[in-house]
Amino acid sequence: MIRTFLPQKRHRSREMALQLLYSLDLRRGQTPEQALELFPAEDDPEIQEYARILTCGAWERRREIDDLIREHVTGWRPERMLAVDRAALRMAIFESVMSNMIPIPVAISEAVELAKTFGAEESGKFVNGVLGRIVRALYPEGTDGGSEAKEQELPHDGTETPPADS
Repeated sequence: MIRTFLPQKRHRSREMALQLLYSLDLRRGQTPEQALELFPAEDDPEIQEYARILTCGAWERRREIDDLIREHVTGWRPERMLAVDRAALRMAIFESVMSNMIPIPVAISEAVELAKTFGAEESGKFVNGVLGRIVRALYPEGTDGGSEAKEQELPHDGTETPPADS
């Protein structure tokens, strides 16, 4: 069971999970458990545990998540996306849409922030556009999160431009 803990801790867990998912994507054949063993130890066990949950869950369901992305994004298969963007998308979709661990607007906001931090110049916009398109398709009446964050993060024109490799 996941206990509630500070947003800063969850953000740090998501940073770790993003890096672990990125590593798993590039090092084929590695398991999430092996990736976690190679990652520098985190002093806070709650941070480490939530990162493990996100990493294992998103990695185990990556094919299902990638199919969802493929279904709702024209012209950009997940395997052609930047690995960082793909990791951010997988984590956000797993954490919110598939597991209902956090509200969708929070997942979008976090994924966009992580993509801006770790990805290419346009990664934040790209991740936001992809997640926005998926959420609008899955929840045409809107999400139950209903916060201002949803309005700020979801693009209204439905376009997304993949970031250039840099």
